[in-house]
Amino acid sequence: MVLVVDDSPDALSLINDTLENAGINVLVALEGRQALTIARKVRPDMILLDAIMPNMDGFETCQQLKADPELAAIPVIFMTGLTETNDIVRGLEAGGVDYLTKPINPNELLARMKVHLTNARLTNSAQSALDSTGQHLITVNDTGHIRWATPQTYALLARSGANEHWQSTQLAPQIAQWLIHRPELNQQLKLKGPPLISGSAPAATMPPGNNSYSDPVQHYPLEIKLISHQENGEKLLKLIDGLRPTGAAMLKEKLNLTERESEVLYWIANGKTNREAAEILTMSPRTVNKHLEQIFPKLGVENRTAAAGIALRLLAVE
Repeated sequence: MVLVVDDSPDALSLINDTLENAGINVLVALEGRQALTIARKVRPDMILLDAIMPNMDGFETCQQLKADPELAAIPVIFMTGLTETNDIVRGLEAGGVDYLTKPINPNELLARMKVHLTNARLTNSAQSALDSTGQHLITVNDTGHIRWATPQTYALLARSGANEHWQSTQLAPQIAQWLIHRPELNQQLKLKGPPLISGSAPAATMPPGNNSYSDPVQHYPLEIKLISHQENGEKLLKLIDGLRPTGAAMLKEKLNLTERESEVLYWIANGKTNREAAEILTMSPRTVNKHLEQIFPKLGVENRTAAAGIALRLLAVE
């Protein structure tokens, strides 16, 4: 599905016929605001956008599209009679992936669209794969604003009270200031999270430093870790939930194990032999083996390798 945005009936007619003859479904908008409304209701695979239109021009329309996390990944190709380099650069800086000069050549249009639709599908496939891992991943631009996030990230933001206003006025400036100092990969930043609603988290779960004398308000403990630099200049970050149990505590919670069973499984999952796990936990190898005998039926597995695999899958999303 392709959304074509142009106030010229002749241009719309030509593009509509070209795309329909190629078997592509077409939506049409006559100006920017209408295009935004349609895009939010029916998410198109691509947008062909006229640069010069009344009311809201193509540049502003594209900027608003890219500011919406739900629409930001849609590739936008500008169609323009403007041939000055500054105008072309302006379109690309607004978020366009390409531009076509009017009058539109149908064959060139289809060729350009094919390239960018393929790239968009590859990007969406990669994002879908990340979505399915259950990790709290986000991409941000240099101003710290979120451009994309996994569903798990949005769930964590909602759970922590990080609404859109807080993300814009508090989260983005913290990230932007951190990025100015060019953090290295895997470097982490403790955020000043949203204020905790009274009773939302027991005091015992709060890590040290979140209820200092100078700031008596408890804040939801969040951290970010730099994972990679994207080709488009954005940064891939991992959002870390400070109230989420980790390691053996998480295995205990997720797998319904006793405290000792979860500790044994944690070290087995980290590649330790029964004897090494016993030394770490100050127990005998025989006791480790007895714990494993209790763990296997709880997890529905028959050996330590299968049990470790289950644990590793859970630990991998920390």
